Amino acid sequence: MLSILQGEGRVTNIDLAERIGMAPSPCLRHVKALEADGVIEGYSARLNRRALGFGVLAFVQINLSQHTDDSVERFTEALGRLSEVTECYAVTGDFDYLLRVVARDLDDLGESVLRRLLRLPGVKDVRSTIVLDVVKNAPPVPLV
Repeated sequence: MLSILQGEGRVTNIDLAERIGMAPSPCLRHVKALEADGVIEGYSARLNRRALGFGVLAFVQINLSQHTDDSVERFTEALGRLSEVTECYAVTGDFDYLLRVVARDLDDLGESVLRRLLRLPGVKDVRSTIVLDVVKNAPPVPLV
């Protein structure tokens, strides 16, 4: 069930029930229970960033100058207002945060880094890596 829903979020309950060998009513109850338990967080469409005019994808590494609760909160609040940052992860290693950033072109990416990311509260260092090609983009969680 989860495998089908991950790949085809728009599948109808009747089709899902038929494919897993279940009656529609208990199938729907099971899906609703998975939603209520937080296993299914929501449904969305995957959009093609290039078709929407975002030709550049980059990963940006950020180090903060301080790691107090207040400085981290100010940084994350300000970061949340930047629409070009589509994902942000607090990580271990040589930097504090890893960001996924989309931009229309290299000039737009430069503007994002120089005028917005470097000016975020508490930012000490920013490094960018431009993606040349997406080799694998598999958002589904492995169900082993």
